[in-house]
Amino acid sequence: MKNRLIVFFCLALMAASTASFAQLSKKEKKEWKKKAKEFAKNPASLKQLTEDKQTADNSVSDLSKQVKTLQTSVAEKDVRITELEDEIGQIRSQLSTAKAELAQLKAAPPVNPMDFSKGVVFKVQIGAFKNKDLSKYFDNNPNFGGEAAKGEAEPQKLTIGVFRDYWEADTFKKYMRDMGVKDAWIVPYRDGQRVEIKDVLEGVTADKPAGK
Repeated sequence: MKNRLIVFFCLALMAASTASFAQLSKKEKKEWKKKAKEFAKNPASLKQLTEDKQTADNSVSDLSKQVKTLQTSVAEKDVRITELEDEIGQIRSQLSTAKAELAQLKAAPPVNPMDFSKGVVFKVQIGAFKNKDLSKYFDNNPNFGGEAAKGEAEPQKLTIGVFRDYWEADTFKKYMRDMGVKDAWIVPYRDGQRVEIKDVLEGVTADKPAGK
């Protein structure tokens, strides 16, 4: 009875694969019929073969899952690599810009903090004299200067002190007046040329220090 069941099982398997079996050659059909008879005589071998196939199928399923997991991980790492490459490109661009700026700074002539020939400065005029020519003292004396007379009728205007900050000039002007220079007053210059105080005083009063 047991052998009959095994033969029936083998025949069922053969019937289930009739479509594929029909595609076999006569030689292959003969070989598979022979194997079916061998399985009928040795059911333990058929059982082992079935179990081995199931184990192999399970392994293939597990490996397929692992492959999908690895593919997902690789895709995420590829995205991260692309992001890092973009960041590296930006850093390189910033580095190139910084190097170019540094090269420009190195090539630029040193800035002389005592050069008041550029920008707006304030001086304190201490007087205007017709009979006193002190122009020979103007050179190489940044804190003492003046304007040469334009004609015999014009007086020579003398200034003392050079300030970038208006309120420092204002404090110095007050010191001069306290010392007896009653005509001391502030005169502004822009790029070495004397200008009207109203033309450069915009915003100065808004920055007036406390107590001034």
